[in-house]
Amino acid sequence: MRDTPRPQGTVGDTGSGPPQLRPGRALAHTLGASGSGSPHRSDSRPPQTPRGVRQPDPDGRLGTTPPVPGRPSSFGLLGLLGFFALPAVLFALITWQVVVGGPLARADERLSAAVVQPERIYGFLSDFGNSTVAVPVLAAVLVYVAWRARAARLPRWWLEPAAGAVLMAAVPALVVPLKELTARPGPPTMGPDSGTAFYPSGHTATAVIAYGTATLLLLPWLHGRRSRRALLAACAALNLAVPFGLIRRGYHWPLDVAGSWCLCTMLLAALWLFLSRSSRRSSSRTPRSRSGPS
Repeated sequence: MRDTPRPQGTVGDTGSGPPQLRPGRALAHTLGASGSGSPHRSDSRPPQTPRGVRQPDPDGRLGTTPPVPGRPSSFGLLGLLGFFALPAVLFALITWQVVVGGPLARADERLSAAVVQPERIYGFLSDFGNSTVAVPVLAAVLVYVAWRARAARLPRWWLEPAAGAVLMAAVPALVVPLKELTARPGPPTMGPDSGTAFYPSGHTATAVIAYGTATLLLLPWLHGRRSRRALLAACAALNLAVPFGLIRRGYHWPLDVAGSWCLCTMLLAALWLFLSRSSRRSSSRTPRSRSGPS
């Protein structure tokens, strides 16, 4: 018995006949395909890439094969301008005013006389900028980050901790000559025998580099926004408490602190850029996962 073809139920067409292929339409199953009943895309594109062979993101962010930590990829033009050029201009301006005793330095002295209050609590806050306090904290972070990177089998696991140690060692190499060149005397609360090596503030520079470097190295190894925000808040609190204590206790002029901030901002920006490049190189050398989709 011969099958009777069904009539096409299109509007305006009452005739009957075999089904016809419409132009522009693709069949879900085509004869001669690789395997019976294999579906094909109408645009001849390859099937969707399985999760196991996705390419990792070069920055070590989402999509990267663990355990490469993620870092910012680059500063960009505005970042370079903000973290290098602007602090450099401000540092040059402040240093010039301190050396020549300009109006900015005279206003700085009047401000210091108005805010100085030599109480013990402010001396306690300034002690967080001592090398005996800040440097051991950074040393502990360097050891921890090196251990984590080595356990994760990252290439050149020692490079980033070594960069942090070099940056910390560069602080006295930069600050001490600047103190000798500017030869700024200390506030009256320091007494006449305090010397002339007060600009820029060494305690402020030690705190900014030690706690800032520790934060930059630890951030990629922390999980969750809450822990990262807590670390950033602790770093900001310490780097605000130290200069606040120095100024209120009368250990330094306000411009001494401002000069150190400008100098250390450039140093930390250079470290951030170095760490981001190092992270991209490590992620590119990490073996990619070849397992198929689960």
